[in-house]
Amino acid sequence: MSATPQLIAEEMPRRIGEVAQAAGVTTRTLRYWEQLGLVAPSGHRPGGQRLYLAADLDRVTRIRELQCLLGLSLAEIRAVLDTDDVLDRLRSAYRDGARTDRRRRLLEEAIAANDRLIGRLDDTIGRVEEFRRQRLAKGERMRARAVELDVPPTAALAGAEEQRHN
Repeated sequence: MSATPQLIAEEMPRRIGEVAQAAGVTTRTLRYWEQLGLVAPSGHRPGGQRLYLAADLDRVTRIRELQCLLGLSLAEIRAVLDTDDVLDRLRSAYRDGARTDRRRRLLEEAIAANDRLIGRLDDTIGRVEEFRRQRLAKGERMRARAVELDVPPTAALAGAEEQRHN
């Protein structure tokens, strides 16, 4: 999609460097995410320079939040974004005044898409919980060995144990 005068009149598009800086990523990261299909510029200047709108920046910011706050992989992020895209499309179709039977099918499809995502997230949470259980067990074994060897607990060990109980 190329930038049109109408698009530029509605809001001022940003260049890739501006979006990268605003989102706290590099331009290389944005290009990589574009290759993966996670994000796409809304347009290009005649010379090929990418142009991003506020919605594009919002999507980049969402990707960063899913990475940093939730620790999701890019594949997991793709599943979240794909589900969001499906739900947005279904919401638009629903609001466009579809007949009752069509609205019912749209809602069923939206519920199914959301449930699939929840299942994926539950799987991820299960894997994280299992990893945490393994780390706790390893910590307990190390503490037991430290007691056997009469190693005095360091501040780091004491802090880790206190954190584990919270």
